[in-house]
Amino acid sequence: MSNYVVGDIQGCFRELEALLTQVSFNPANDSLWCVGDIVARGPSSRDALRFFYENSNSVHSVLGNHDLNLMAVLLGYRQPNPKDKLNTLLEDSDRYDWLEWLRHQPLMHQLEEHKTVIAHAGIYPWWTLKQAGQYAQEVTKVLTGNEFENFMQQLFGNSPEKWDSSLQGFDRYRFIVNAFTRMRYCNPEGELDFSQKDNPYERSSQDSYKPWFNFWSESENRVLFGHWAALMGETRRQDVIALDTGCVWGQYMTLYSVENKTFFHEPALTGK
Repeated sequence: MSNYVVGDIQGCFRELEALLTQVSFNPANDSLWCVGDIVARGPSSRDALRFFYENSNSVHSVLGNHDLNLMAVLLGYRQPNPKDKLNTLLEDSDRYDWLEWLRHQPLMHQLEEHKTVIAHAGIYPWWTLKQAGQYAQEVTKVLTGNEFENFMQQLFGNSPEKWDSSLQGFDRYRFIVNAFTRMRYCNPEGELDFSQKDNPYERSSQDSYKPWFNFWSESENRVLFGHWAALMGETRRQDVIALDTGCVWGQYMTLYSVENKTFFHEPALTGK
């Protein structure tokens, strides 16, 4: 059995298929894990989401910000962005089955036997891994409970910008979700900046906002994340691995072998 982790798919299903063929992926024996953002912006979000839904015994994902947005769109709480190219998905008769599947996906997966953690945007540096798991579970309980629809109406926003263990209710849940699905930059005080998504290695060294992984100190586990295409896989750390390599923007999709610690790449196909 082999475990593979794929970066943001974002509707680029043909590239995912090509990667799985490249490694001779066998759903009967192997497991595929996605860092989130299965859908949006690419041409085949419906095919990508259907693939995960129909192969849920061997194909898994954490929630990304685009996946959460899709859930809100399906519930009628947000308007679809034409740039997300979701029309065929939104018109499919199975869309509410897919919604039910999505709401049961976690914000974090931990492959304990491989000392590997998977989250869409990363792990908030001022949490321990144990705390992160507990906070992710708090959100899962809400997503799968009776407060689901109310939660989805209250979810979207940038406040609060900093974690405080005394946070309660939807402010608490919103920060947890934002940290797991939208985080890129933060400052030494733990405040998140959601407005910037550029390449951090092209910024001034004097800027107080740094990539979240600059503040991450736990190194016993590998953290695999996506969400930040501008990094193009570069974190300058061996224990924090960026897997969003901008396939939907014309670059390539990346697959990581957990056991062998090797990477596989598939160039973006033209004619999207």
